[in-house]
Amino acid sequence: MPVAMITGASKGLGRALAAALAQRGWDLVLDARTAGVLEGTAKELAGYGARVVAVPGDVTDAGHRGELVAAAGELGGLDLLVSNASALGAEPLVRLDALPLDGLRQALETNLVAALGLVQGALPLLRASVAGAVVMVSSDAAAEPYETWGGYGASKAALDQLAAVLGVEEPGLRVWAFDPGDMQTGLYAAAVPDDDDPRPLPESVVPAFLRLLERRPASGRYAAPWPAASGPAGSASSGRGL
Repeated sequence: MPVAMITGASKGLGRALAAALAQRGWDLVLDARTAGVLEGTAKELAGYGARVVAVPGDVTDAGHRGELVAAAGELGGLDLLVSNASALGAEPLVRLDALPLDGLRQALETNLVAALGLVQGALPLLRASVAGAVVMVSSDAAAEPYETWGGYGASKAALDQLAAVLGVEEPGLRVWAFDPGDMQTGLYAAAVPDDDDPRPLPESVVPAFLRLLERRPASGRYAAPWPAASGPAGSASSGRGL
């Protein structure tokens, strides 16, 4: 069975992606900070017949990242790493002139530094896979200047560039920065708590994600829905994808 590691997997997009893979015969290593919620998710997904290992913790902790890689090794290897865990930097979001610098550091540490740290630890397993792939969950805010989204967007823009360079440096892997578009998630609600405009459920993004895995396009940035006539960058979504 192929093995996937997904961070931020207890709810929202991470959980939706994990459920889709479990239903398709993937074994899973799942990460999230809230142990009880993560363990409940793992138990439910194991009902599809998958081996599911829940490893609660914070991706900014190097020891925790080591535990995730070790768990994948115990399952037999790693074929897919989905870096989905994210931090906003401020809740709710604020303009740059009011953004706490400690909040910006937190966003960079979670969204960028931890993502690279996990990739570095997982690379030996990914290189050993016959179809190794990395998905960095990006955002519209990485490419568009939305007011109050400056700190979060900057961290995701840096993540896009990290993914692009990794794709060049690791030609044997597929490395995709994946912009899911707007979704109804806890992270979005924390970012913009007064937004009453209904957003699509995370499950609506799953088909585009699965097409990436099935068709294995060249490393690059892709946006849901994909494929789109605009090519590798996908179609620009109207919103701030989380």
